[in-house]
Amino acid sequence: RDQLRSNGDMCMYALTVSTIEPKNVKEAMTDPAWIESMQEELFQFKRLDVWVLVLAPDNILPFTLKWLFKNKNDKEQSVIRNKSPLVVRGYCQEEGIDFKESFALVARVEAIRIFLAYAAHKSFLVFQMDVKTAFLHGSLKEDVYVCQREGFIDADHPSHV
Repeated sequence: RDQLRSNGDMCMYALTVSTIEPKNVKEAMTDPAWIESMQEELFQFKRLDVWVLVLAPDNILPFTLKWLFKNKNDKEQSVIRNKSPLVVRGYCQEEGIDFKESFALVARVEAIRIFLAYAAHKSFLVFQMDVKTAFLHGSLKEDVYVCQREGFIDADHPSHV
């Protein structure tokens, strides 16, 4: 990385990431770098008030969650970051019963090319950004119940969802 100028800086940086991708939460909990990555993900949920712990209604079967563990690599394939997204196992849902429609807003490549060509033609200044928690910023019309995160179950409310 360009930001790491000396061998000492690189050594210190290498100590903060793990090059091995764990297969499950039990493996991840043995590595401080992955624990920190998981805590960072949970902090984003807490910061944005994504959920609150409540008792599950009797007629509701809460969704289960799954941790994914992936290393983010640079162009030299050196690990630069551990990523631990927490995802819902929504593949057991049935359209029309559990949900009405599914939609993810993604720009088409053609639209991006047209936009950049127009911006270049008009000499506009274009800024790019990445919203790490883009899906957490949306609001839902319905209540969604999910189980607590494996490895991070609230000791005071273990039966809450």
